[in-house]
Amino acid sequence: MLTTVPAVRPQATLSYGELVDQVKRNGLYTTRAQAESVTRSVLAELGRQVTGDERVELAQRLPEEAAREFASQIPATTVLTGFGFVQHVAARTGTSLGAARWDTGSVLRAVARVAGPDLLGRLLARLPDGYALLFGQAQLTRPQAA
Repeated sequence: MLTTVPAVRPQATLSYGELVDQVKRNGLYTTRAQAESVTRSVLAELGRQVTGDERVELAQRLPEEAAREFASQIPATTVLTGFGFVQHVAARTGTSLGAARWDTGSVLRAVARVAGPDLLGRLLARLPDGYALLFGQAQLTRPQAA
């Protein structure tokens, strides 16, 4: 199911340019073009992983251009672990795992600020292990059934 950006959206908390500037600062990228390319790549991969109400709500909170990149992706049938997510980013961008991990963290830390603590908590509850660190959060262990 393809989620589109709603025609009437709440006001995004920052502009697309401000989001890219945050990614540029987070990742210490030398150019804005590099930060924008990384932002697009990671948002596209994130759009393949997030489903349900959280997908719609995050698309509404992202700046319009970022929301289009995120929401235009068809969700994957299998949700990747955090490490698998980084592997996919590396494969799609032709970078090393280390560079993809850095890029992913740079973008997802900015997305975490846009999402806010409530939505971020719900996103992390729905995603497999390994995503919290990518969003700049502590990775807490989930209780195991006895």
